[in-house]
Amino acid sequence: MGKEECKTMLDALNKVTACYRHLVIALGSTSDSQNLREELKRTRKKAQELAVANRTKLTSLLKDKTISKEDRAEYERLWVLFSSSMEILEVDMKRSLEIGQDFPLKVPTRHLIQTGMTGSTTTVAARAMSVQNMKYEADSNIDTADLRDLQSEICQVSTMMEEMEMKVQVAPWAVEAKQEAGAELKSSMSVGNSSVGVISICEEEPKEEDGGGGSGAGFASTCAVFVFVVIVAVAVVLGYLVINMS
Repeated sequence: MGKEECKTMLDALNKVTACYRHLVIALGSTSDSQNLREELKRTRKKAQELAVANRTKLTSLLKDKTISKEDRAEYERLWVLFSSSMEILEVDMKRSLEIGQDFPLKVPTRHLIQTGMTGSTTTVAARAMSVQNMKYEADSNIDTADLRDLQSEICQVSTMMEEMEMKVQVAPWAVEAKQEAGAELKSSMSVGNSSVGVISICEEEPKEEDGGGGSGAGFASTCAVFVFVVIVAVAVVLGYLVINMS
């Protein structure tokens, strides 16, 4: 029961963190707006709430001396995934702060960048918040006031990550993965309302070509070798003539 609960909580954090990164990409572009700044604020606060819940749950489980070796290995694996998600969140928060300072909305200092992105980011924010429709507050000063809050929250996230390392000693290099790299991309995944989207990769199996196709490929290779030999021979002859003429 504990493992499934941890996986569910971690999955929720990963989805909100992914939504936050998607929103950060729109900062400073023609899709930037007061609504986007509010979406960023709500999404990162949601991510921080989930981060605290994940940290509390995993910390208590990893400190439990009565759990089995197999359960501890699984909790350590989830802890490493959680730590990675926190690092990504911290990086995106710092990026949001830098871009927000470079592109203030209230007193614009430069033109928004034409990135090719169009449309609203409301759908992504709604998925992160697990709501049908986003409701916005009429705060015309959100882009400047929020930057101060963001600076403080970045410090809080950094402090939390340092405390995590002190409370739980888990070496990332000692944790074994349970599946091959990219295995989750090889099958279509069902996602809920809070997900960013569906990722699927369709792989085509190599097809055996007919005998005619094989002979055609062999003929093409022979022609390529012949042309190469001719070019080399011409180069040698020209070099010889140049030396004799000089």
